[in-house]
Amino acid sequence: MKKVMKIIGIVLLSIVALVVVLILINTIKTKINEKKVWIPDNYYTAFESDSALEKKYAGLGAYEVKELEFDSDNKSIDKIRVWYPNEAEDCQYPVIVIVNASNTAALNLKPAYARLASWGFIVVGNDDRQTGTGETASETLDYVLNLNKDENSELFGKIDEEHIGCIGYSQGGAGAINAVTKFENSDKFTALFTGSAAYSLLSKNMGWEYDVSKISIPYFMTAGMGSSDDAGNSEIHSNEVFAGVAPLASLVENYDGITADVFKLRARVTGAEHQDMLHLTDGYMTAWMLYHLHGDAEAASVFVGGNADIITNNGWQDVEKNK
Repeated sequence: MKKVMKIIGIVLLSIVALVVVLILINTIKTKINEKKVWIPDNYYTAFESDSALEKKYAGLGAYEVKELEFDSDNKSIDKIRVWYPNEAEDCQYPVIVIVNASNTAALNLKPAYARLASWGFIVVGNDDRQTGTGETASETLDYVLNLNKDENSELFGKIDEEHIGCIGYSQGGAGAINAVTKFENSDKFTALFTGSAAYSLLSKNMGWEYDVSKISIPYFMTAGMGSSDDAGNSEIHSNEVFAGVAPLASLVENYDGITADVFKLRARVTGAEHQDMLHLTDGYMTAWMLYHLHGDAEAASVFVGGNADIITNNGWQDVEKNK
C-alpha cells in the first residue's frame, strides 16, 4: 500500500511540475509576443472598399515619417512613442493621441501609427495595456506638449496645439472618452474617434466609467455588426446578460447623450467583428481627423451633407449624424 501511495504521490508531483512548466512557457511566450509588432508594414494594402475616398484615406499619405520613443516614469506607460512627418521646413502639425485596446501597446501596432502620421499628423501613443480610465492618455498628451516647448527636442515648435485629436479602440474607446472629458488638459482635444468603445455598463463594471454628456468636440463613434460587438440583444443596463462589446443600442444611447450643438456621427461597419475594427475603420477615421484637424474639404465630404460618402457606402450601416 505504501508503495502504491508513493507512486501516486510521484505521479501527482509530476503533473504539478508539468503544469508549472507549461504556465512558465506560456508566460514567456506571452512576454515575447508583447514585444512584437503584430501587423505587417503594408497591412493597409489589403483593404478593399467600393468608395474611392475610403480606399484613398485607408492608404498612405504623402509624408515620409520618422519615429521617436521616450522612457516614461509611469510604469504603466513604459514608453511614449511618436511618429511625425519628417519635413525639413519649419511646419506645425496637429497631434493625435491613440488610446490602446485591452492588452495592446503602441509597440504592437507601429505600422498603423506610421500610416496615420503619413497624412500630416504627429501621432502619439504609449505602451499602456490597460487604458480605460484615460489617465495615461492624458499624461501622454502633457508629455508631448512639453516636447513642443523643449528647444532640445526634435518636436520643438512642430506641434499645432490648437488641433489635437483622440482615438481609442475597445477599452481604449472608453479611455478616449475619459481623456477628453475628465482631466485638466481635456479641453485641449478638438476631435474624437472611437472604434467599438466598450458600452457604458461594461465600462463601469471594469472601472472605466465615462459620461458622454460631457463631450463637447466633434465625435465619430463606430462599431462592428458582428456578434462580438453586438450579441443580438438590446439590454445594455443589466448585469444578467452580456450585450457584446459595443452593441448598436450603446451607440444609440451614447449618440443621444451628446448635446445637439456637437457634431456627432455614429455608424457600424458591415460584417465586422470586434477584432477587425482597427483596419476596417482606418479610412474614415483618417478622413475624420483630416477634416477636423486639417480642415480638409474633400475629407469633409465623407461626412457632411445628405450625399455624404459614408451614407452611400454599402460597407457602412446604421448611420446617423447631425450635420
